[in-house]
Amino acid sequence: MIAVIDYDAGNLKSVEKALKALGQEVVCTRDRSTVLSAERVILPGVGAFGDAMEKLTRYELTDVIHEAVDQGTPFLGICLGLQLLFESSEESPGIKGLGLLPGTIVRFPSRPGYKVPHMGWNRLKIRPEARLYKGMETGEYVYFVHSYYVKADREEDVAAWSDYGFPFHASVERGNLMGCQFHPEKSGDAGLQILRNFIELT
Repeated sequence: MIAVIDYDAGNLKSVEKALKALGQEVVCTRDRSTVLSAERVILPGVGAFGDAMEKLTRYELTDVIHEAVDQGTPFLGICLGLQLLFESSEESPGIKGLGLLPGTIVRFPSRPGYKVPHMGWNRLKIRPEARLYKGMETGEYVYFVHSYYVKADREEDVAAWSDYGFPFHASVERGNLMGCQFHPEKSGDAGLQILRNFIELT
């Protein structure tokens, strides 16, 4: 069973639909025991960093997330869900993230020819040993919608990069903890392969 953490995130249903298309049993939940007994946990997310952290705190989910990660459950953050894994964001100064990975979230600079938010299909440059991208090659297209991006402190945590006028960290992977800035649930066959790889992690 896969637990998708329900904290009123906008892309929850699309994530659930993609997982069910892959034949998975999915539960959208904020129940502690359900999350901790799940075989896989996904933290989706669309919206603002500060609002999301407020909801995770209100629903008493921050400690549950830490427990799930600490017990070794494969854990995937998607879009804002990825950003929340880090320590802080320029979007919400003074608001602490989950702090599961070192780094911060920064806004794309305003530059001629590049609109913010970054929205659309972009190629990935994949770290060859990244388990989330098993069987996939650099050059796969995935779908992004974001104004902020991850700046991980440890380069070894980065599983994939993309480019929007400059290279940026598009995905992370450290042990059982993983994340995608893009939306695998909206990224066609490539996105389904990424979700399948997450499902099949051992």
